[in-house]
Amino acid sequence: MTVWHLRGVFLPDERERDAWIVDGRLTFERFAGPAETIADRGWVLPGLVDAHCHIGLAPDRFVDDLDGQVGQALADRDAGALLLRDAGSPVDNSGVQARDDLPRLIRAGRHVARTRRYVRHLGVEVEPDDFVAEIETQAARGDGWVKIVGDWIDRSVGDLAPLWPDDLLKTAVGRAHELGVRVAVHVFGEDALPGLIAAGVDSIEHGTGLTDETIAQLQGTDTVVVPTLINIDTFPGIAAQGDARYPTYSAHMRALHATSRARVRAAWEAGVPIYVGTDAGGTLLHGLVRDEIRELVGAGIAAADVIAAASWRAREWLGVPGLDEGAPADLVVYDADPRVDLSTVDSPRRMVLRGAVIR
Repeated sequence: MTVWHLRGVFLPDERERDAWIVDGRLTFERFAGPAETIADRGWVLPGLVDAHCHIGLAPDRFVDDLDGQVGQALADRDAGALLLRDAGSPVDNSGVQARDDLPRLIRAGRHVARTRRYVRHLGVEVEPDDFVAEIETQAARGDGWVKIVGDWIDRSVGDLAPLWPDDLLKTAVGRAHELGVRVAVHVFGEDALPGLIAAGVDSIEHGTGLTDETIAQLQGTDTVVVPTLINIDTFPGIAAQGDARYPTYSAHMRALHATSRARVRAAWEAGVPIYVGTDAGGTLLHGLVRDEIRELVGAGIAAADVIAAASWRAREWLGVPGLDEGAPADLVVYDADPRVDLSTVDSPRRMVLRGAVIR
């Protein structure tokens, strides 16, 4: 058995100290036997978290083969993301969880959408009478999360519109919570948000339609926002595709993109928790967690908060240990403090996953 030793400034407690990795777990109690030093200086963080991605989706196809899914997970891992929350996949990606060399994966089952009101074949499409029953089904298929589609284009009105009545949302979210699972919701526009927040959803994905009123509604709740800014930057291209048939929708999508940075900054300034997610697998490739970190900082969120949201705070939120005594050793070592020098996230000195040195 190889025992690893490292020394550095551990975040978030900011103490410089020695640690050992024994049988895949972290300990700060001095190990008496031989140990190989893998880092003698630097800043040590819990592995980064991509809190919104899709293992099993690619821009042009569904990835239903394990080799393809492994390639996606490796791309995320190599960018420093050692924990992934899969925000809905149309294929079985549980095989990724069986690989010790891949990031830890928290799955959310399939998207629950309304008939012909989402990307074709991506979600399970049901009508309102079957909505709660489908939430129950997907709750059993995920790892403590379900994913619902809160709004999408309604072609009959030519714009984004809510999929579900507010009272039904409250019933469905309440049932999910009774089953011990949390609810993530896709939502772009403004109109669906009041009902979703009132229903008690646990995470708002994208949230480009946040207003001062709905941000105030979020205050004092446990609901978080995962903005996926690098995905929101695809909105102008999406809008261009709809110009001829749905000009109102296209103009709306452009407006949501134009205000996206100001809206996420306003939510952060109001104290709403913001987490880092890429939406990789839809229109974007995997391995982009560092790009999303930079976009959130560019939106005006303090780098220290973004790094925390990409690491230890996200792990706590998802119920996964950080750099605690006896915790699984999932960590990244940087030469400089990434809260001060953001560029250092591009060059990790070391990465350790489940106690194995992978870089």
